[in-house]
Amino acid sequence: MKSVTILGATGSVGESAFDLLQHEGGADAFRTVALTGGRNIARLAEMARALRAELAVTAWPDLLPDLRDALAGTQTRALAGPEGLAEAAAREADWTLSAIVGAAGLAPGLRVLERGGVLALANKETLVAAGRLVTATSARTGARLLPVDSEHSAIFQLLGHEDRAAIRHISITASGGAFRDWPLERLASATVAQASCHPNWSMGQRITIDSASMFNKALEIIEAHEFFDIPAERIRVLIHPQSIVHAMASFCDGSSTAHLGVPDMRHAIGYALNWPERRALPVETLDLASIGTLTFDRPDEGRWPALRLAREVMAAGGAAGAVFNAAKEQALDDFIAGRLRFTDMAQAVQHALESAAGQGGFARSPATLDEVLDWDRAGRRAAAAWKGRA
Repeated sequence: MKSVTILGATGSVGESAFDLLQHEGGADAFRTVALTGGRNIARLAEMARALRAELAVTAWPDLLPDLRDALAGTQTRALAGPEGLAEAAAREADWTLSAIVGAAGLAPGLRVLERGGVLALANKETLVAAGRLVTATSARTGARLLPVDSEHSAIFQLLGHEDRAAIRHISITASGGAFRDWPLERLASATVAQASCHPNWSMGQRITIDSASMFNKALEIIEAHEFFDIPAERIRVLIHPQSIVHAMASFCDGSSTAHLGVPDMRHAIGYALNWPERRALPVETLDLASIGTLTFDRPDEGRWPALRLAREVMAAGGAAGAVFNAAKEQALDDFIAGRLRFTDMAQAVQHALESAAGQGGFARSPATLDEVLDWDRAGRRAAAAWKGRA
């Protein structure tokens, strides 16, 4: 019986993973080692009961009594806070999904890699902030990294055993988010509510706003660079409003291959869960005739400066990824709180990168988690201190 852990079970990716586990037999087919979540205690407890989880963890220590009450009468142990997350990640499991949002997912993910486990990575910030540390840890311990972002799962499936030298470039697609059809001059006045409405699907607020600003795609470019060791100049972005093509690979013989599918995270999660096999999933089969038309366009970096910043980060290397991710998270917090305009976020991030570039050690890739966290704090401080805010 395969043993599994889901870090971030109550988020949108975690919900999709839970759905797949239930579809494949639930507690009778999987031994659930641990589930972690945030403030949605009722849902976390419901999942833990359904999967007969050995451990359930809330990230919020003040909610531990509520979690214990919700799990009364079960064999599930309840924990909370960073120590609880660390224990959940350290427990032996055949397969662990990292679906915690943001830099908070980095430490638990590294702990999984330290024990040599299989880490199915939906937390793109892990590779953006600490790519070289993550890949070095994986190589040292024999851990296996599997991609769960739709675009990176698509690249993983496209490349297979292809000779990397034969790759001319990789293209990942972006829907364009909430403002893809807005006149450029309107963007400065975009509200949080407007940025939180995705035209294609329903996701959490933060990732939806990141989609509108294209910071989500900027993170994915850097993640692809780190995950697949593809040179930055060979990674491209295409605006594809239908969100059917997830990635394309173009080769030296002039041919290209594409990965297509309905926009459903259960495909990428299920592929990682069952890898190296491919099994039936409760995912709709693509019907191209009913869709009719697929369109593509090049992104305008005047509209989406996050893409330019991502390329600057890859060119700089060193600690730039950690600073970029932290500054992006701080700028997003400030936009949601009304302290920044929508178009100010990229400027705050650029300010943080410029500030950090003058500090000693910036050109060196962080070799420990503590070093990553030091640069993370520096990035947040610099973004918060940016003086161009409205």
